[in-house]
Amino acid sequence: MKKFSTSIRVRYGETDQMGVVYHGNYATYFEVARTEWLRSLGVTYKYMEDSGIMLPVISLSFNFIKSAKYDDILTITVELKKSPLVKIEFDYEIVNQNKEKISTGNSVLAFINMETNKPTKCPDYILEKLDF
Repeated sequence: MKKFSTSIRVRYGETDQMGVVYHGNYATYFEVARTEWLRSLGVTYKYMEDSGIMLPVISLSFNFIKSAKYDDILTITVELKKSPLVKIEFDYEIVNQNKEKISTGNSVLAFINMETNKPTKCPDYILEKLDF
């Protein structure tokens, strides 16, 4: 599966005094989509970490198109760009309940062996579940 969508409701604490989502929260929205994508494949971050692999973000970018506001229902779509090797790259799109595009973005993460703290290849248990 290369593409996955999940929805969340904007909570009051994620907004500023004007009721607009603080820009730093978009990183969390992207993370929610990414971890739920992984979970939909039958893999969790906990499983990966228990297996000795961590997946830190090494690059993250956002494009802000329209403000998300308190109580909006946001649908975050994450798409795997290509078959992962040592890095895994995702594109994101967020739309509100009116199907208005709110934000787009991209992230790159690296597979790191927790024992050596060095990059390692994507685990086979993930590669086997992808449609590449």
